[in-house]
Amino acid sequence: MKYIAAFDIGTTAVKGVLAGRDGVPAASASIDIPTIFSGKNAEYKEQDPRVWYEAFCRISLGFFAGGGVSPEDVTAIVMSGQMQDVIPVDDRLEPVGNAILYSDGRGGAQAGAVIAALGEDYLEQCTGNHYDGSLSFPKILWLKENQPELYRRIAKVLISSKDYVAARLTGQVCGDVTACATAGAMDIHRKVWDETIICTMGVSPELFPRLLHSHEKAGRVTAEAAQQTGYAAGTPVYAGVGDAGATTLASGISAPGQYNINLGTSGWVATVSDDVLPARMGVFNLAAMPENKYINVVPFLNAGNVHKWVSGLFTPVAETEAAEGGPLIDYDYIGRILEGSRPGCGGAMFLPYLAGERFPVMDEKIRGCYVGLNPQTGKGDMIRACLEGVAFSIRQGIESIGTPPQKVSVIGGGGRVAVWCQILADVLDQTVYVYRNSDILPSLAISAAALIGEGQIGSYDEFTDSLQGEESSIAYRPIPENAALYKEIYPAYLRIYPAVKAVTCS
Repeated sequence: MKYIAAFDIGTTAVKGVLAGRDGVPAASASIDIPTIFSGKNAEYKEQDPRVWYEAFCRISLGFFAGGGVSPEDVTAIVMSGQMQDVIPVDDRLEPVGNAILYSDGRGGAQAGAVIAALGEDYLEQCTGNHYDGSLSFPKILWLKENQPELYRRIAKVLISSKDYVAARLTGQVCGDVTACATAGAMDIHRKVWDETIICTMGVSPELFPRLLHSHEKAGRVTAEAAQQTGYAAGTPVYAGVGDAGATTLASGISAPGQYNINLGTSGWVATVSDDVLPARMGVFNLAAMPENKYINVVPFLNAGNVHKWVSGLFTPVAETEAAEGGPLIDYDYIGRILEGSRPGCGGAMFLPYLAGERFPVMDEKIRGCYVGLNPQTGKGDMIRACLEGVAFSIRQGIESIGTPPQKVSVIGGGGRVAVWCQILADVLDQTVYVYRNSDILPSLAISAAALIGEGQIGSYDEFTDSLQGEESSIAYRPIPENAALYKEIYPAYLRIYPAVKAVTCS
């Protein structure tokens, strides 16, 4: 049996799947990854890239530990990973500092300088996107201005977490066009780095990785990496794709009106089209894995992090224990409370902007808040209001794209929260399909990139269609009375942000 080792280098965990060529997983594993918060309001968000690679190595060695799979059985390695990062490395591919994550918007002033130098019209026409401080290029400029000693040590900057792991495996510095479309320096139509943007701001184009399509080969496993990971030296490593590309592919989204909702730590709504959509609609545009397609994404900073926060807040203190990263969360307890909660929460509503937001508002300083609490507000209302707030935010995202939904799927850890999935179905007034194996489905889907690269299949659809089917998902159908209630509540939710913006702490 021959296998493809497929990984997702995510924000909260590194996940690995050993997939057969039929898409059936033979083994899988996951290792959690910590995030480093700093700054006055914990607005700086970083991770240590070495932790990603260490987790990758541990999972990979585990694939071979039982003796059932040999290194020669693995014919390719392919990965997805978080995008819009800044991962600075030296000429030995060692990090010269922590990776600055996509959710870190510290480059706001630098984004303003780029806009002043080149104009919004040029930047949006070139990159396909609105320009702000969360993009990679403004954060590179932030390093240049605020940490000049670190900046001088940089030989290359990577944009996706999986590209750091691939560089450690192959010694090659590459990036896929999906992930690199989040950098704020790539021409989204020509799929090249735009030297006008880069050079105008005094940065060398040599800092940026070589651009590849997902199914192109980044390199081969070196002898040193073979010792660290267990793979055979010479095993091909494919460019892979940024996480939004992997989840869109995995969800089978292939036409306008089809939407995928990702409920990870942060989240997004994605669809596909034949061209970019206007960036000023709030849409983030990405080059898709199929070469002539584009992914249209509405990204949210607040999704699963809201569920985790409120679950930790209401887990009884007596049931928690000190643990690495804070108290344990009793999700079963929270789930039981949610099962008995009431739609609309008795008038309680929650603005879910715990980490600032980039859509449906672009405001890195805004924070979350409750409104409408009263003496009858209970614990279940306060928990459920958080999930309803995220669902309302997602509805805004779909409305910004403009095409009414015809199919809606959910992927990511939030899909395991049944009450939340039903809330989404009711708020959107659409049947919502939740994939049963959503944790590993993106990793399985990106195996298609390796199969195309090896000439085994001719298109992505040929592989991903095999992952779809009624048995692979759970359908949540809207409950008419709940959908009608949420239709009444939604306009009030839209008024919360304008009302509280002036009093939100900065």
